[in-house]
Amino acid sequence: MDKNVQEKLFTGMIKFTPPLYKQRYQFIKDLVGKYKPKKVADLGCADCTLLWMLKFCSCIEVLAGLDICENVMKEKMHRLSPLPGDYLQPAERSLTVTLHHGSVAHKDPCMCGFDLITCIELIEHLEESELEKFPEVVFGFMAPTMVVITTPNSEFNPLLPGVTFFRHPDHKFEWNRAEFQSWALGIARCYDYSVEFTGVGPPPTGMEHVGFCTQIGVFVRKYSQTSESVHFEKPTKAAYKTVFKAVYPSLKDEKYLQNAVVSEVVFTAQVIKRSLLAHLKSEHEEYNDSPAEIKSKFQHSKNCVSEDPEKLAVERSMEPFVNGNVVYIPLTKIFSFPKVNQLCGTFDKLCKLITGKVTLSSDGSAVMVNTEHENEEEEN
Repeated sequence: MDKNVQEKLFTGMIKFTPPLYKQRYQFIKDLVGKYKPKKVADLGCADCTLLWMLKFCSCIEVLAGLDICENVMKEKMHRLSPLPGDYLQPAERSLTVTLHHGSVAHKDPCMCGFDLITCIELIEHLEESELEKFPEVVFGFMAPTMVVITTPNSEFNPLLPGVTFFRHPDHKFEWNRAEFQSWALGIARCYDYSVEFTGVGPPPTGMEHVGFCTQIGVFVRKYSQTSESVHFEKPTKAAYKTVFKAVYPSLKDEKYLQNAVVSEVVFTAQVIKRSLLAHLKSEHEEYNDSPAEIKSKFQHSKNCVSEDPEKLAVERSMEPFVNGNVVYIPLTKIFSFPKVNQLCGTFDKLCKLITGKVTLSSDGSAVMVNTEHENEEEEN
């Protein structure tokens, strides 16, 4: 039975709002919001709910999940795939999500170099031999900047209807606060981490002495990532099997950035063109000209410009103009629009990205947009 469903059954008489598992996930989200880790791994990720929530955190660029049960991950892992909207509007950050099948008692290089590793309701499911290896694997080998471990507080159990021994049939143990803190402090001393204790799921009024329903240890590594404080042999052989990988489209990828810039330039050019043509048309209409006269004068205004429109584009570096059936829109004008400027960063980058993708004047100084469609609308 899913641990969240089991939890709901056991806590039927005590209403946690929001539900206890959501409070645990929110605790992690708040922590991510505060410390802005770029690489996060969830050990014992189960149905990938926490990973799904974290993929929306803009600071995270790498998400990884590990679980001993491959089928449970596969049931929900589709939620971690990019959606059509992610391709239509790529994010500025890069994001890679990977799921691995394996045990936290085994070392695999793919789990090294993370800023945050979470172990949500995991350790109580470990066999004694696995629990013995857990500190060396997570704190010694993986050695992330921060580790968050949550586990049931057995002192709370008498308040949970239906709990006579453990909260879940797969639990191998459930510690009280003293037992958990003793274990955690020993790990912190051994691997040079600090640790702070807190929890979620407060007890009812008058029962504060039992503590939180879920106890939490937040470990922070004392030494820097480049420190020589730790020397653990790094195995080169993979111990985990990768069962899922998704690379999200990102503006950091030149291909997606170019598509976004070209799309924005074309859109901006159309906006400028329509504004210019509407302005020219309104000038003629002020004199109450007939439709035929408006068309004649408008055509005349388009032709009465420099015979060298590209030279004029340079002279009027920020001003669009009409010549024949073409509107010339200087790139400097387009670059002045905030969205284009934000996407490109520099004018040279703009020129590089749109060359060959957008119709430009021969000197490359202006975007050329045809007015024939507008002329057809006028005639109608």
